[in-house]
Amino acid sequence: MPKNDSIILNTMDYSSGIAVGIWDESTPGIIKALDPHRHDHFTCMLIENGQLQVVFDFKHLTIPAGTLFVSAPGQVHQILETCGTNGYYLSFESRHIGEATQINLDNFLEGTLQISLSLNEHNWFRTIFDSMIKVQHLNDSAYRQVEEPLLSALIEQAVLCYERQSLIGSEIISLRSISLTKEFRNLVKEYFRIIKRPFEYAEKLNITVAHLSDTVKKVTGSSASELIQKEVMNEALRLLYYTELSVKEISYQLGYQDTKYFIRLFTKKAGCSPSGYRHQYAKKSSPT
Repeated sequence: MPKNDSIILNTMDYSSGIAVGIWDESTPGIIKALDPHRHDHFTCMLIENGQLQVVFDFKHLTIPAGTLFVSAPGQVHQILETCGTNGYYLSFESRHIGEATQINLDNFLEGTLQISLSLNEHNWFRTIFDSMIKVQHLNDSAYRQVEEPLLSALIEQAVLCYERQSLIGSEIISLRSISLTKEFRNLVKEYFRIIKRPFEYAEKLNITVAHLSDTVKKVTGSSASELIQKEVMNEALRLLYYTELSVKEISYQLGYQDTKYFIRLFTKKAGCSPSGYRHQYAKKSSPT
């Protein structure tokens, strides 16, 4: 696998911030996605035929026909094999879905929703995708007043389908707790390279660290410290796997001036040293 000093970031190149259409193996965006990359926006795909082999942050997934998935910004992903696949795609910025929809989507904090659809659900989602495409043709341009409600309905229904399948939502959690956790996670994504301690995030949110810790634990099942460390580790793994940056350079990028401390921390969390991890996965990705 060719490596560079940074991971490719694909940005929205549509002024409306919403892009929807039909894709197959020859679609330029699909060909482009055969290389590791990440987005600064959400991506949603409905698989109509075949099956897709993909990697999301080192998780290998097989996505068959009749599946809807939604991926969050920042994840590194790559299509490995298309296997005669086609379907619908939808890219969007979070500003185009309502606040309640954002809260529901952000409640699933692992970053990817993969939903096996029933026939009725599949037909409903196909209708929404078709409607969004037809709206653009009907108006000869993006028309947000119509597109955004359709987009929000699609995402809300995706969350409902996911909840039913995974039995998530059995515990009642207040919208304020979910919203606060979302604010915390957004701050972590922005500042994890320079802020590592929960109390500094609590200060930014104007709450006590105890309140932050209790709320985050209730919503996610993980402590605030664990989520900060997870964000650091995920980025470390991405940089080790997808770039040729030295361990020292990666340590500095992640906010650790003491490389030896970073190596000890990484080894404790990953079970091997940064160099050992890179060597292990370099061997797996080398052609046989």
